[in-house]
Parts: sequence; structure tokens; C-alpha cells
Amino acid sequence: MESQPQNSGAGATSPSPSPSHLAQKLRRNLEFPSKWGELNGAMGDLGTYIPIILALTLSQNLDLGTTLIFTGLYNFLTGALYGVPMPVQPMKSIAAVAISNPSFAIPEVMAAGILTSAALLLLGATGLMHLAYNLIPLAVVRGIQLAQGLSFAITAVKYIKSEQNFAKSKSAGDRPWLGLDGLILALACASFILLINGSGDQTETETETNQIDGIEIEIDRPNRRRSRKFLKFIASIPSAFLIFLLGLILAIARGPQAINHFKFGPSKISVIKISKHSWKEGFIKGTIPQLPLSILNSVIAVCKLSTDLFPEKDVSATSVSITVGLMNLTGCWFGAMPCCHGAGGLAGQYKFGGRSGGCVALLGAAKLVLGLALGGSLVKVLVQFPVGVLGVLLLFAGIELAMCARDMSTKSEALVMLVCTAVSLVGSSAALGFLCGMVVHLLLRVRRAGEVKSCSEFWFDRNV
Repeated sequence: MESQPQNSGAGATSPSPSPSHLAQKLRRNLEFPSKWGELNGAMGDLGTYIPIILALTLSQNLDLGTTLIFTGLYNFLTGALYGVPMPVQPMKSIAAVAISNPSFAIPEVMAAGILTSAALLLLGATGLMHLAYNLIPLAVVRGIQLAQGLSFAITAVKYIKSEQNFAKSKSAGDRPWLGLDGLILALACASFILLINGSGDQTETETETNQIDGIEIEIDRPNRRRSRKFLKFIASIPSAFLIFLLGLILAIARGPQAINHFKFGPSKISVIKISKHSWKEGFIKGTIPQLPLSILNSVIAVCKLSTDLFPEKDVSATSVSITVGLMNLTGCWFGAMPCCHGAGGLAGQYKFGGRSGGCVALLGAAKLVLGLALGGSLVKVLVQFPVGVLGVLLLFAGIELAMCARDMSTKSEALVMLVCTAVSLVGSSAALGFLCGMVVHLLLRVRRAGEVKSCSEFWFDRNV
């Protein structure tokens, strides 16, 4: 079985850090290696966040202002705690049930979020999440990541190609070519991101070499120096931020009357009353389908991806499971949408330049300001936001997550990963895909063990 990183365990006991040490760690976690890069990276998760929150606000009267305030706090605290662009995303299975089922109202949504988070908190506190992290093969994790990335990309193409009715979670006909939310606009935004970000690799212009007495000497010609400076300038352009800013301007242009409906001040926050029926419905219809996805994608996959991207950071399955539990056991009681972390959001923020906790802390501060200043009245502008533009951001986030699967070097690893991916996508269930992937992995191990035994018996018989 593949070895797992050492920094994803429950952690050995160590002396309590001093206040000065904690302050230094917070400063490091919230630093801005590149101001434009962190700002640009903060936009990488909005292609997932905005459509789900908007759909729930329109279909189930989710309190947008309260959700902005609490998710803003979650963003800031997780950035300070982990020092990586750790995303805060709505729990997708719970959101899908609420959007498609009118009877699954806000009390049921919050009950499902509280019960899911309580289970994650228990798994983290008892060390069982750490055990699961170490036992699940890397190929299965990559299968979940590939399935989630492709799912995001497929959804993004639907956003770009077709107009959307978020209140009913349905497509509403082909998107027109022209207009402030037309197909040409979306294609232009996608082309702009490709020109600026390329494949996402930090490319360097090759230098010429020459040999003098058998020793290679690099020749850095002026035109190559200019080329590197130009590439560095291009890479510094905050493409995702500029595209989001363009979308915001177009949203105001499409619905200028929305500004007249702004109500300054936060939404009134009150405790949600949850009946016995709501607890039951929330558990059966929300928690049961959400929990496997949260364990696999929101904890295990996001920890693995964090270790791949930031090997120097300590992002453990235990701590991530506990933070997801604590977030929702606080916010859901007041009507904030149940949230979790997600590998797709992390990949998207990294794709667009996020490299530290300052990325999500900045996003959290923006959510807090909007939630406190405008509350739920902000939904009038979000309704007019070009959906094709959101689709472009989501497309590149999904592709970046799917690219994590490129490190599967053997055919058996690829087989396990692709079985897991195919079942997850077709069956629309990460849990079913995980189960099939584990079965294939175990069967291949049994087969390999049988091959080794047959070879050893042949060698023994031949030598006797």
C-alpha cells in the first residue's frame, strides 16, 4: 500500500508554544508572497461558491447575509490556522437535496449540516480519520479527485453553454452568442485566462549553452532576458480577479435597479428552530449522502492535495476533520449554510496564484464586509452576475483538480483510479466509487500475492 505523508497524522505531543511563537506562526500563515497572486487566487473558488449559495437563496430563502458573515469568519480562521489557501465551500450533497426538494427546507438543511459535522468532529477527535487517511490507497484518493474535477468541469461547460435557472437547478436553453452574458464573452474570458496563466506551470525561458574546454557555460542573451521579463510580467496579471471584476461591472449594468434595493446593515441573526421531524429528514436525506463525500473529498483528498502542493505545511486529516466539525456546529444554529473544505477549491485557488493563508483570509474579510454592510440585499446583484463567467472560473478549477491524477505511474494504479472515477461520475456517488475502487485495489493485491507465491513455489521445486 502506498505510503502516506508523515505530517497527516494525529501529531505527537509537544510542549505548548509560547504566545510569541503563535504570533510568528500567524504572521507567516497570513503573509502575502505576492499581493496580486493572493488576490487573484481568492477568486479561484467563487465558481463553486456563488452558484450554490445563490441557488439556495432563491429556492429555499437561505439567509445570504448570515452565510457571508460566518463563511467569512471560516475563511479567515482556516487561513490563519493552516497557512495554505484552504477553501470554504458549501456541502454539495446537502445543497443538491435542498435545491431539488422544496420540502427539504432550511431547518432540515441545518440539521443535516450539524449531524454531518458532529460525525466529522467525532472521527477527528478519536483519531479514526487519521487511520482512514493512512489506510486508503493513493490511487483511490486520486480517483475521487479526478471524479470531482471532471464533475466541476462538466458543470462549468453547462454554465458556459446554457442559461441557468438556479432557483430550480435547471438549464434554461442555449446561451446566446451576443450580450452581457453571451457565449462570446465566456469564450473571451477563457482565452484570456489561458493566455495569462497557461497550463499553470512556472515556465522559464531556456538559456543557450556553449562549451569551453569541455565545460558548459550558460549564455544569457539579451533577447532571452527580455523574454523572461515579459513572461514574468504576464504571469503577474491577476486574470481571475480582473474577470470577476468584469462580471461584477456587467452584473450592475444588467440590473442597475439592484443598487436601489440595497439595505445597509447586517441581516438579523436568530437561532434556527429544528423540530424532531427536521432532525430525522436532515439525517436521512442530507447527512447520509453528505458524510462519505465530506470524509473523502473535504478531508482526505484535501489533505493529500495540501501535502502535494505545500509539503512544508502541517495539514493533518485530524485537524481538518475537527475544524469542519467546529465550523458548522457554530454557524448552522444561526442559519449559515453548512460548509466544508474541498480539494476543488484548493486546486482552483492554487491555479490562480494562491500560495498562503492570506489568500483565503482576504476573501474572508471581503465576505465579512459585504455581509455586515449589505446583508441579504446583495442577492439582487448576484442574480445578474454573468453565469458564463462563473463557468469559466469553475472550469479551470475543475481541470486543475483533475490534473492531480497525472502522477499515477503504473497500470494497476491507473486501473483503480479510473474505476473509482467512472463509478463516482456515472453513479453520482463518491461513496460508491470509493467502495468499487477499494475492491479493485484489494483484488489486485490478492492477485499479486498469488503471483509471488506461485513464483516462489516454482523456484523451490526447481532447486529441490
